[in-house]
Amino acid sequence: MKKNILIVIANYYKDISSDLLRSAKKKLPKEFKIKIIEVSGVFEIPVTISKNLNKFDAFIALGCVIKGQTPHFNFISQASTNAIMEISINSKKPVGNGIITCLNMKQAKARKNKGAEAAKAILSVLSQK
Repeated sequence: MKKNILIVIANYYKDISSDLLRSAKKKLPKEFKIKIIEVSGVFEIPVTISKNLNKFDAFIALGCVIKGQTPHFNFISQASTNAIMEISINSKKPVGNGIITCLNMKQAKARKNKGAEAAKAILSVLSQK
């Protein structure tokens, strides 16, 4: 069954997001139609998904937040996670959360395959009857 998937990717850390996208795309079946929308940061992902809810069967959110010297990391991480969960529950459509939250760049690079995990998550929900 052909499905339309939207991947929303935050390119703030472009090298990390490229790896996340590559791993997500490898996991999705070839017959799926995939659209990719790039946004500047993780905070813009939920609104972009919301604007496209009626056009797609499932969504994958990809991006990276790295802890800095201020509490900004906590606010962005929590707000984006809560918004993604709320969108998924309210729309009854799967949203794979491939937004990684790390303490440093080394951790981020080690988690480059998290996009595949987000893709696997939406596939498991789409396969439910």
